[in-house]
Amino acid sequence: MAKKVKSKKSATRKKTSGKAKTIKAGRRAQRVAAKTLPSQAALQYIPWHTIPLEELNPLLQRQFVVGQEIMLARVLLKKGCIVPEHSHHNEQVTYILDGALRFWIDGKDIVVHAGEVLCIPAHMPHKAEALEDTVDLDVFTPPRADWINRTDQYLRDDQYLRDEQ
Repeated sequence: MAKKVKSKKSATRKKTSGKAKTIKAGRRAQRVAAKTLPSQAALQYIPWHTIPLEELNPLLQRQFVVGQEIMLARVLLKKGCIVPEHSHHNEQVTYILDGALRFWIDGKDIVVHAGEVLCIPAHMPHKAEALEDTVDLDVFTPPRADWINRTDQYLRDDQYLRDEQ
């Protein structure tokens, strides 16, 4: 009995055919994604010196930039500034550029110095005190609506002067 042997050309065609199907499926997925995904965010270039400093109280100032799913804040705290205990649904990454902050968080007392980072999960209560004049960068995801809408009263009243340890 003679065996049928497939020619190389026939085998190549089948591979190409399979590859073509994959490419078509990929293109179809891109079209569907383009219809269902939110529009692409605009590119932003923003030097810090162009953003006015918002004075929340005599010991606390900030600036922030908001992207589509993320927010970056530059926070300036004078020595002795207290950020009262609070929590939020946003994840937070704090990077100290200069100075030091003491955090009371998750039953711990943690001092974060210049060049160090603290990652704070969503909904975790925390409080902070500036041990010296401090500049920190805070990254939030999603962006803090209370900051954007200026409804963050816990930062705006006289609690910054009280040491409620």
